[in-house]
Amino acid sequence: MADQNHSVSPVKDGMLTYCYLLLYIALSSGQIFFNKWVLSSKEINFPYPLGLTLLHMIFSSVLCFVLTKVLKILKVEEGMTLEIYTTSVIPIGAMFAMTLWLGNTAYLYISVAFAQMLKAVMPVAVFILGVAAGLEVMSMRMLLIMSVISFGVLVASYGEININWIGVVYQMGGVVGEALRLIFMEIFVRKKGLKLNPISMIALCLLIPWIFLEKPKMDAQGSWNFQPLVLTLNSICTFALNLSVFLVIQHTSALTIRVAGVVKDWVVVLLSAILFADTKLTLINIFGYAIAIGGVAAYNNFKLKKEVTRAAISDNNSSSSSIPTASSSTKVSS
Repeated sequence: MADQNHSVSPVKDGMLTYCYLLLYIALSSGQIFFNKWVLSSKEINFPYPLGLTLLHMIFSSVLCFVLTKVLKILKVEEGMTLEIYTTSVIPIGAMFAMTLWLGNTAYLYISVAFAQMLKAVMPVAVFILGVAAGLEVMSMRMLLIMSVISFGVLVASYGEININWIGVVYQMGGVVGEALRLIFMEIFVRKKGLKLNPISMIALCLLIPWIFLEKPKMDAQGSWNFQPLVLTLNSICTFALNLSVFLVIQHTSALTIRVAGVVKDWVVVLLSAILFADTKLTLINIFGYAIAIGGVAAYNNFKLKKEVTRAAISDNNSSSSSIPTASSSTKVSS
């Protein structure tokens, strides 16, 4: 009976993990479509990506405060000092704010599918910045992988019918912001053993440019229709997406979320061609994106092997240090 329960448990855990992955893919894809609709729809008439992102962060900040301070369902990282805040939270929050702002702004100019294709170049940006920061080592294999990804994105861009270079610049700016955030996470957080969630700092970093860039436009326009129900649902979806990412990483790994992200990108690209009139996929688009995704898969595989090797070395070191020496054995026996 015990063996039967023991065999059922891994199956149950596996099913739960797959449910979390499916939830992440559904929420992530749905949030992209939701944001595109809110920003581009004439019914909503809310073409303010900074304002929308700021609303998300304020909503998440309030909800996090309720969950951690009032209901005390979630725990927060203790020991936050001014040095940690200035050297870790501020730069990471600023880069995250930049990613969200520029990425959402790109939806005003380019299709959802093309935006996802451009995002495939993310590993290239992360690797180049990692080499510059001394976190990655240049090798022929990585150079080949980065070349494949870049070539695939170039082919996909060449096949885009209605290319808008303003949207491309915004999207690539978002890619650089996300790459810098990941590098800062590696330098400032993981090496210090901290777990940070700089939502409040993100809101502050968004508030400042919103006051100068979008608020005057909103005041001058005066005709946009604020729909509390729609924008509240949009904010709830954003918070649920962040929660699903936490659940997936908690039950699997950061690499799994990257692989699930690749699946999500394909879902978004294909569904956006059905849902949005501004998305017109060509064979060159799909061919180039397939090449880029192949390069991303090779990159993820390389990172997985590197992490496995690092874990094996760490286990060997810990096991060898736990073996008693001859002198200690003699002392015990005597």
